[in-house]
Amino acid sequence: MRVKRPTSFDIAELAGVSQSTVSRALSGAGVVSEETRRKVAEAARTLNYKIDANARNLRLQSAKTIALLLYEDPVTSGSLINPFFLSMLSSTIKAAGRRGYDLVISFQDDSADSADLVGSHRADGIIFFGYGDYIRYADRMARLDAASVPSVTWGPVGAGQPGHFIGSDNVSGARDGVAHLISRGRKRIAFLGHHSEHTPEFLDRFRGYQRALAEGGLEMVPGLQHGADISEEAGQQAILDLIDGGVPFDAVFAACDLIAIGAMKGLRQRGLSIPGDVAVMGFDDIVTATFTDPPLTTVRQNTEKAGELLVETLLALIDGVPVSSQMIQTRLMVRGSCG
Repeated sequence: MRVKRPTSFDIAELAGVSQSTVSRALSGAGVVSEETRRKVAEAARTLNYKIDANARNLRLQSAKTIALLLYEDPVTSGSLINPFFLSMLSSTIKAAGRRGYDLVISFQDDSADSADLVGSHRADGIIFFGYGDYIRYADRMARLDAASVPSVTWGPVGAGQPGHFIGSDNVSGARDGVAHLISRGRKRIAFLGHHSEHTPEFLDRFRGYQRALAEGGLEMVPGLQHGADISEEAGQQAILDLIDGGVPFDAVFAACDLIAIGAMKGLRQRGLSIPGDVAVMGFDDIVTATFTDPPLTTVRQNTEKAGELLVETLLALIDGVPVSSQMIQTRLMVRGSCG
């Protein structure tokens, strides 16, 4: 029988401290009280945890800087950054600052050498805001993982992934959203957004949509699923295509808020009322969602917790401490667009 190797999570639980505190105590870097350091050392001995001396030495050469990279996404119109990431950026900066780290932010294309940021000691590790084609950035994560470059990505969390990911429970979030639409008496619910292995977060939201329909005793209506890129323009065009397709619908679940806001524009363009004729729901809870008319019901992703986990996970990797990918729960934000 294979014996489970103790991890920093086990030490943190036994010592009654956070994982980041365990990382600092084991690496010998950062501000940790003698009492806390003693508790961590005792827990490590109890669990027979072996400290990687090479990782510790590397940590002591820290640049105290994290690189946060956003890659150019040819799918979204104009290569604009999804407003959702502005909230993520804020929480990540705050989380890094609380731990004494600076953040270097870079917007790059596929030709950039991410590993060089760490190899040249300009940064201790890398945080990616993953979006666009998952196949593209999963391959990048695999290369960094093979090169032992500390890195963590905001994106889908699944089995057998390369690297380390922090992300939302997209299936449950979408299920909760569509279940709310059903509870409001909606029976013909459209889905807007591309959903394939290239966009696994949207694919999980589509699975949540399917699950809610099945649990609500409803069948998925053919012709009410339409692909859309991450933009208001794509959402507006998608809803116009649905209207012109002639298949009636009384609600829309959009895979992100930008698509939902565009769909609302398209509905008004055709003289349909929200939520009277069609209820609309998004996913993300970007700032703009509260300023639409009516305010957009949506599924909130916890960006504050996301920033904390991204930084905490990366610092553990920098210290040579084993970590796991983690999934964050979402929250339904009920507003006027669903009645």
